[in-house]
Amino acid sequence: MKALLLVSHGSRRKASNDEVRALTEAVRAQVCEEYEIVEAAFLELSEPLIPDGIDLCVARGATEVVVFPYFLAAGRHVADDIPGIAFEAITKHPGVTLRIAPHLGGSAMMSRFVADNALSVSNLRAQS
Repeated sequence: MKALLLVSHGSRRKASNDEVRALTEAVRAQVCEEYEIVEAAFLELSEPLIPDGIDLCVARGATEVVVFPYFLAAGRHVADDIPGIAFEAITKHPGVTLRIAPHLGGSAMMSRFVADNALSVSNLRAQS
């Protein structure tokens, strides 16, 4: 059984974490044929943390966990922290495969997304 774990940084601002959870719900509806389990986890500042998210996926029956770093740039968190934390966490689960997907900003679709969003902005005028 495949699981997708959407990993965000986490925020002290609850509404920001709730946005990630809402996105996870929307993704779940779109990938339900490919991933039986879709969950959110956070690097820090909110729960569940990455190890707990992996444990949750495995407890729900995952034999493969794909970690998707929901980050725009491949900084230290994407390049080092998330893979390190995820691979350490998965060692508790022999027989479970872990894969790290490319981060959001590394997607070939990102330039089209940015262009489309920029083109859809409505005009605002300063009030005199």
